Amino acid sequence: MSRTVGQVRPDVEEASRWLAGRVVRTPVLRSPVIDELAGARVLLKAENLQNGGSYKMRGALRAVGRLAAAGHSGVIAQSTGNHAVAVALAARQHGLAATVVLPVDAAPTKVDRARAAGARVVFAGTGVEERVAVANGLSDESGHPVIDAYDHPDVIAGQGTASLELIEEAERAGTPLDALVVPVGGGGGVAGACLAAAGSGIEVYGVEPMGCDSLARSLAAGVRVPVVSAPTIADGLRPSCVGELPFAIVRDTLRGVVRVDDDEIAAAFRLILTELKVLAEPSGAAGLAGALRLPPGKDRRRTIGVVLTGGNVEAALVARLMAPRSADLAGEGAAA
Repeated sequence: MSRTVGQVRPDVEEASRWLAGRVVRTPVLRSPVIDELAGARVLLKAENLQNGGSYKMRGALRAVGRLAAAGHSGVIAQSTGNHAVAVALAARQHGLAATVVLPVDAAPTKVDRARAAGARVVFAGTGVEERVAVANGLSDESGHPVIDAYDHPDVIAGQGTASLELIEEAERAGTPLDALVVPVGGGGGVAGACLAAAGSGIEVYGVEPMGCDSLARSLAAGVRVPVVSAPTIADGLRPSCVGELPFAIVRDTLRGVVRVDDDEIAAAFRLILTELKVLAEPSGAAGLAGALRLPPGKDRRRTIGVVLTGGNVEAALVARLMAPRSADLAGEGAAA
């Protein structure tokens, strides 16, 4: 990856123009309860309502569209789920064949969505290295290009359009963003956010689950640092290493990374469902968990934007996260 930030920057605006009418311009939501907890206005971009259930549709559609225009007949992708679903849907729209490589422990909902979109699903281990090796092998056999989940200029530009829309909508509402918070897996989304916010003065923060903090460690070291990802309910945020191009973009532009644990992610998940009345997956809810950890501003007029990146979540996990916790039950029993 040799493209500089300056060379990639215009692609977010160009991608936004190209995607207009091709993706949902998702709503921006707000809750007084969340504002009170954050000590600031919190504007949440509901990309869980995007086609395919996540903002990954933006980058996938942009990348697949350009490959289709170049004459390719098929594409290959690997991911933990949402990117694969998005590539499958985008390929179907453009009449291309799609093969997606998923981990053996991929969420059944995401596997079913990829298959329903017409993709051939191949399973490969549990780590990203295994999936990448299989995807590259399939590409060598078929001649179909691999669309990387985050280390791809068109994917980064497409993902960045969600942040760009949030920035624009906040400005139109008279509440311009002071900070922008995006969950981090491989870094494509937060890199797109940095590009979208360039020159605006908006502070961009990434959010990583504890033990899945390749970006935070990489920023501290000055070079990309792989990690052995810890278990987390945020299944979409556990790549082993931040991408090369995303790291090149964010290393000098990102304000910081907030690490959150599963309890904080679960609490944010419940807030989104109960206060906003929409369903986000834990990976998407991690952004709100991070926003609630940001230091308070000097006054309550501070505005924080959060990208709710996806909503593809298993029903069983929803039930588990929404079940009364033991402490709550104990308290209810004491009160009775």
